[in-house]
Amino acid sequence: MASLARFRPAVRRIPAFARAIQTSADTTQLQDTIQDYSQPFTVKLHEESFRSYQCETPSLEVEVKKDELLKMYKDMQTMRRMEMAADALYKAKLIRGFCHLAIGQEAVSVGLEYGIKPEDRVITAYRCHPFAVMRGGTIKGVIAELLGRQAGMSHGKGGSMHIFTPSFFGGNGIVGAQVPVGAGIAFAQKYLGKDTATFALYGDGASNQGQVFEAFNMAKLWGLPAVFVCENNKYGMGTSAERSSSNTEYFTRGDKIPGLQVNGMDIIASRHAVQYARKWVTEGNGPLLMEFVTYRYGGHSMSDPGTTYRTREEVQRMRSTQDPIRGLQRYIEEWGLATEQELKQLDKDAKAEVDQAVEEAKQSPEPLTKDLWTDIYYKGTEPSSMRGREREEVHHY
Repeated sequence: MASLARFRPAVRRIPAFARAIQTSADTTQLQDTIQDYSQPFTVKLHEESFRSYQCETPSLEVEVKKDELLKMYKDMQTMRRMEMAADALYKAKLIRGFCHLAIGQEAVSVGLEYGIKPEDRVITAYRCHPFAVMRGGTIKGVIAELLGRQAGMSHGKGGSMHIFTPSFFGGNGIVGAQVPVGAGIAFAQKYLGKDTATFALYGDGASNQGQVFEAFNMAKLWGLPAVFVCENNKYGMGTSAERSSSNTEYFTRGDKIPGLQVNGMDIIASRHAVQYARKWVTEGNGPLLMEFVTYRYGGHSMSDPGTTYRTREEVQRMRSTQDPIRGLQRYIEEWGLATEQELKQLDKDAKAEVDQAVEEAKQSPEPLTKDLWTDIYYKGTEPSSMRGREREEVHHY
């Protein structure tokens, strides 16, 4: 056993001539001088923002709007502030149990929301807080759920990994299990004749789960409007992608399903790729795999310091050179969309919004004992009664 423990598989190296994805957050260039800030204008993404498998890459020229870029900046700042607040509450022992934060990955959640429509469906794993808010939830609802309070989006009974909205199917705690559920949601949308897309997200750590490949097969067989999205933040828990996966080009792992690899640190590239993916699946082309190359600054969860399998210097380098919020800030300032002071005001507004939500969440009471009997079944489908721990313990609806 000792010899097996010392065994390390050979690290798969990308040949020197192979093209690598660009993951800088600030390489998009303005095409022409902006004449009218109330009108859309064109920018050009870095030529290595995308890589494709069995499909064309999206155009590098993207049309953007001033107001939309400023809203995306505010939303990314707010999502980061919310996750930072959760971090502080956990360290103060006000949040217990599992808690997985997405600090550093804001361009994925915010970029996804700006690239889809309200009627589209999203499902993800347990790093889900920003998606829940962007899909119609509230910061107060997320924080209250983490605190186990009645004002939580699952009334304080779901916790960090089980948060939902009508178009967001969680927050799921079982590694990879959300992917076949996402295929089922896409099947339902196709069966009902809906012109919508389903985005099923999973991490590089879940990419080797058998049920993921089973979902791929069914989605391709039935031509489902599903976009399978791998958030590749380089580490599955404490294991690097190279140590766990023989093929780390996750966008190529769908066999007959086309794939797209995306710079997940540039929100303009992220949004543009999502729009491309949505158009692909809603036009009847079947499923698509999409891999966002991104990075998390913290550990896998709050119990993981995140520095035993990578260096502090690596984390600091990513923060200082490839941060998605700083990248968008640079675009906004260089293109004359807002001043540094105006952006600082947006930062203050985001902090104030999160601080207020935290205080309101703290004031919410904990669930009552009788609440244990609620939300077990979909409303209106409950049985006449439900048995508790003992035979004599029966609740009548």
